[in-house]
Amino acid sequence: MVMRWDAFLAAVQERGEYSTPQEAERAVRVVLALLGAHVVGAERAELAARLPESCALVLLDPLPAAEPLTPERFVRATAAWIEGANEETAKWDVGAVLSVVADSAGEELMRRVLLQLPPGYDLLFGRSQPT
Repeated sequence: MVMRWDAFLAAVQERGEYSTPQEAERAVRVVLALLGAHVVGAERAELAARLPESCALVLLDPLPAAEPLTPERFVRATAAWIEGANEETAKWDVGAVLSVVADSAGEELMRRVLLQLPPGYDLLFGRSQPT
């Protein structure tokens, strides 16, 4: 069962401790666009199918990245796209969004997604060790 947009947004807002749904939505859109550039093929399509439609559209829209970003560079790129963000707040944004994405994806799909990404992304997805 795919999580509805309002439930997904509420989960991100709660985990990110955002004061408004708009703040949570901004983080969702930036993080999913960056993630979509780094996850490709069947895993990207399957992940999109497990997310609310508006999230799926953001995830599926970007062109593939020229090179994979390390987790640190992913956080820096997020900070660059969110007005007023710094690396600390961006790390918080990434964690809030990607932990909800991981819950929606399930363990088996997350294991395959993480295989496409450089080491260290498990922590961004709220996993304490590689899955």
